[in-house]
Amino acid sequence: MNRKKLKSENSNITTMMNFILLGCSDTPNLQWTLFVIFLLIYLTILVCNSIIILITKIDPSLHTPMYFFLGNFSFLEICYVTVTIPRMLVDLWTKKGHISFLACATQMGFILMFGGTECLLLTVMAYDRYVAICNPLHYSLVMNHKVCIQLVAASWISTIPVVIGQTWQIFSLSFCASHTINHFFCDVPPILKLACGDTFVNEVAVYVATVVFIMVPFLLIVVSYVKIICNILKLSSARGRSKAFSTCSSHLTVMVLFYGTASISYLQPKPNHSEGMEKLISLFYTVFIPTLNPIIYTLRNKDIMMALKKLLAKILA
Repeated sequence: MNRKKLKSENSNITTMMNFILLGCSDTPNLQWTLFVIFLLIYLTILVCNSIIILITKIDPSLHTPMYFFLGNFSFLEICYVTVTIPRMLVDLWTKKGHISFLACATQMGFILMFGGTECLLLTVMAYDRYVAICNPLHYSLVMNHKVCIQLVAASWISTIPVVIGQTWQIFSLSFCASHTINHFFCDVPPILKLACGDTFVNEVAVYVATVVFIMVPFLLIVVSYVKIICNILKLSSARGRSKAFSTCSSHLTVMVLFYGTASISYLQPKPNHSEGMEKLISLFYTVFIPTLNPIIYTLRNKDIMMALKKLLAKILA
């Protein structure tokens, strides 16, 4: 009897070594259309962000803390979408969606790491704008190159131990339910749905991580921008106010879009909305917002546009 039970348990463990990502399997007629759309989106993100990285490196006028952070943010965006979109393209191409236990855990870990890093980097960028506008006389001293490197490094490194602990905790659960994930990638909420037993501790851990990496940075950004706006309104020159607002508007737009959708997803580990809506929200902050970010930063930034025109002139000359 014990042998049969052990054999059955081993069989269940073996079965659960693989998951199936359902993705868009409920709309088989749109598979190829979605493949083309996601491929174009991925290529757009790669090209646009690579251009931003290139021009912030080669144009001397953009060798400032603001554009140093923007170049790092663009690199982060490339990493962020590379964790999800290529996998989605493979699943749409093969129409299978099989993903191993280890690959699923790895994908989740990188999604959480890059997402957390993005939250912290957006906070650093807000601090940079705060110092530039509210304390301009000491800007070059406060935001020197060494400090900029330290802030970027801290944004990347500080997420790693939390992400490792979070991922290990979630994938240490027993998955006795269906091994099909009704999602495009291995994200926290759909994985927790598959776990059997009490997941209260895991849900609390998700809330704590969300507060630390989403809500606290968001509040810091809000405080920074309240001070920035108050300082801008004190400026006597209308042109000065317009220029100050224009340097902040792009970052503020990106921040609102990213934090808004990410908080909706992660503040509800067992969301009340439908799985279709859950997938749409996750697609918004992992795919569509990274597509909009380089467009927002280039079209609303005169310095970037000037540098881009100079680069094109050199290439076409």
